[in-house]
Amino acid sequence: MPNSTRELLFFGIGIVTNIFISVFGQIIPNAVGGFFREVASAFILASVLIFAFTWFMKARPHSRPKKYNVIVFDINSQQIQLEGIRTEFRNHDVAWSFMKQYKSNYPMFNFAMVADSKDTDKKTIFRYI
Repeated sequence: MPNSTRELLFFGIGIVTNIFISVFGQIIPNAVGGFFREVASAFILASVLIFAFTWFMKARPHSRPKKYNVIVFDINSQQIQLEGIRTEFRNHDVAWSFMKQYKSNYPMFNFAMVADSKDTDKKTIFRYI
């Protein structure tokens, strides 16, 4: 009988060991690892959504000025008026095109494209040549 008790004891220890190995070696790590994989993927998705939202809010179209003016400066950086040139525009590209033409026609003068800002009383310079 002592031999069978020992065998029974070893058999019980083997079964318990097998259960512990499967529980602590496979079931718990798979459950915990799966949980952390899901948490990590949710964190990455949340980060991407937050980045996209902040980028969208920053990159949304800003209100553009409705009117642009061209200001002429002489060689001493004093603002002057030149007769015969157009100084008021409603389009940024048209004002820039006229400024380039004026610079080639009057190389001794500098030109600035400005617009009134809603936030301040000062004019904002968009281009200067």
